[in-house]
Amino acid sequence: MPAAEQAVRIRGRVFPGGGAVPRAGAAQLRGFAQVVLVGSPWSGLLFAVALFVGGWRLGVFGLLGTAASTGAAVLLGADRKGVAQGLQGYCGCLTGVALVVRLGASWQTAVLVVLGAAACAVLSGAAGRLLAPLGLPVLTAPYCLVVSALTVALSNGPVSTGVSARVPGFTELTAAEVWRALCANIGQIFFLDKWYAGPIVLAGLLVASRIAALAAVGASALALVTACAAGLPADSITEGLYGYNAVLCAIALAATFLPLTPWTAGYAALAVVASVPFAAAWEVFAQSFGTTPFTWPFTVTTWLFLVAGPALGRPGLSVEKAPSRKQT
Repeated sequence: MPAAEQAVRIRGRVFPGGGAVPRAGAAQLRGFAQVVLVGSPWSGLLFAVALFVGGWRLGVFGLLGTAASTGAAVLLGADRKGVAQGLQGYCGCLTGVALVVRLGASWQTAVLVVLGAAACAVLSGAAGRLLAPLGLPVLTAPYCLVVSALTVALSNGPVSTGVSARVPGFTELTAAEVWRALCANIGQIFFLDKWYAGPIVLAGLLVASRIAALAAVGASALALVTACAAGLPADSITEGLYGYNAVLCAIALAATFLPLTPWTAGYAALAVVASVPFAAAWEVFAQSFGTTPFTWPFTVTTWLFLVAGPALGRPGLSVEKAPSRKQT
């Protein structure tokens, strides 16, 4: 740390930085960025822009969730380097966005976001302790646990929309629907359903890592083909509901936790394909409880592929350093 930088003390905890506001702001932006496993504050800024483009409520509640989980982590004494890199903010960001999408903007939702995001900070610490001996990263498990519990508790009953019903043969899409699906597969990571939000998220990825951006584009296309081949409904494919988990899987396996080789690229592609029917199946299961899959398919698929990697004996599939994220 440069000598010119100062440390800010919050209730006895040191928050590193050259001033409270700049460093807290950088941690906030990195919290947005870490949703897609990158740590660049410039990426986080573009992701925040994408959220506000999708609607001011998404942006405001995303900021609220990120701040609440980051603040709770600082007060609880979490590792300050992890806090500064946004590793304590991304689950809170997703919690804020998910709850405002499900419940609407209100002061009650804001209270739930603050409490849920703070709970994410606690669950992140617990999950890290439990998963580290297995060589597995936490990913979005804390967010999934918190938001799944809240949406089930607040649900009015089972949801039965029939959106997962298969259609005969290969699902055919128009050129416009294909373009919308390719963009939505990336945008839906942040619950963004406007097609033009996806390219903004992709630009944020490109700022941090060309490999991550390429993995996202490739996974979006492969997930689209897989969903069509499986005969999944065109409206859900077009909305990106079967693709965003696949994009996250590709970024995790091809651009974050495994070194990029021909074998690991193929391995990540296999995870992308596997995540699509898994997401469709999880959707049916979740609907019976009045909730949605969120990023459970990404988290579980990535865990399974990381665990299986060392047993396959192929170059680059060792995951000894899997629990650590790239810090950028």
